[in-house]
Amino acid sequence: MLAGTIFNRVYRTEHQAIADIRAFLRANDLNIDTTVEVFITVTQNDKLMACGGIAGNIIKCVAISPQMRGEGLALSLATELVNLAYERHHSQLFIYTKTQNEGLFRQCGFYPIADVPGIVVLMENSPCRLQRYAARLATQRRPGEVIGSIVMNANPFTRGHQYLIRRAAAQCDWLHLFLVREDTSRFPYEDRRRLVMQGSRDIANLTVHEGSQYVISRATFPCYFIKEQGVADDCYTEIDLKIFRQYLAPALGITHRFVGNEPFCAVTAKYNRDMRHWLETPALPSPPIQLVEIERLQYQGTAISASWVRKLLAAGDFHAAAPLVPEDTLYYLQDLQARRQSNAASPEFESAQSGE
Repeated sequence: MLAGTIFNRVYRTEHQAIADIRAFLRANDLNIDTTVEVFITVTQNDKLMACGGIAGNIIKCVAISPQMRGEGLALSLATELVNLAYERHHSQLFIYTKTQNEGLFRQCGFYPIADVPGIVVLMENSPCRLQRYAARLATQRRPGEVIGSIVMNANPFTRGHQYLIRRAAAQCDWLHLFLVREDTSRFPYEDRRRLVMQGSRDIANLTVHEGSQYVISRATFPCYFIKEQGVADDCYTEIDLKIFRQYLAPALGITHRFVGNEPFCAVTAKYNRDMRHWLETPALPSPPIQLVEIERLQYQGTAISASWVRKLLAAGDFHAAAPLVPEDTLYYLQDLQARRQSNAASPEFESAQSGE
């Protein structure tokens, strides 16, 4: 370690230290990522020289002062970050970094999974974990000429999701459904998965897979070193679909991917167009996957969406939300609301609200 170098941990509640980190990142052409739970900072003579953060099992916001690069500080910082992640019970680690930093993190025990050439690379701290995951998926492979797939968040599970699954399953010999795992949604993963299972239990040719770190959530994709939101969205799409097409789909023999059409959200509509490119382009070495867009189920002339349900729930309008969700989802939402109201009425909650 360099003489006079001090490593510290900084938590999000330490506002002045976070402000210093924000300024340091800006000076190094980065933005702060608000999902970071704890930073490690490196100071020398009370001057901030490097930092890096942990958000779940993802290392983010790594920056080193230009005058300290090549001094071995990066390896020391990466070691501290990995040790911190292990302390927080995360051993399967990922890092998104600029393409020019790939060699640096290779020295720290990370290996590339997918990249957007010249912009970003996704790496993990294992040379074979993704291959092992694909091998486990292969044990659930089913025979058939048309093997379909759906990736969904189901936040919450609606009649629209249910309709998409049934329409897709009817066109397939077998259908594989992947649920986004990260609990960055309003409803926890385990609840979302249970509602999907309950709402599709009558579909015989369906496998609902356990959530995976390799089905990437847009919410966890970092934008702190990509200034333009449109470019960040393109990078997310490319990495997400390259992993799906090159590793997950071949393991299961997937030939088709089904999505609902998107009449409202321009971002999602563009994602569908980009998905068609990355799944069907002959430029990638893995077999192409045909994208199938299914017209969304409508209620009173409007396409059903999870965002519509969430808006109604936020307004407390269960009566209007009821026709948009399956019975199991409605029971879940009613129970959730009842428990929240019960908690809000409890003396402990009132004390907490009043600051006592």
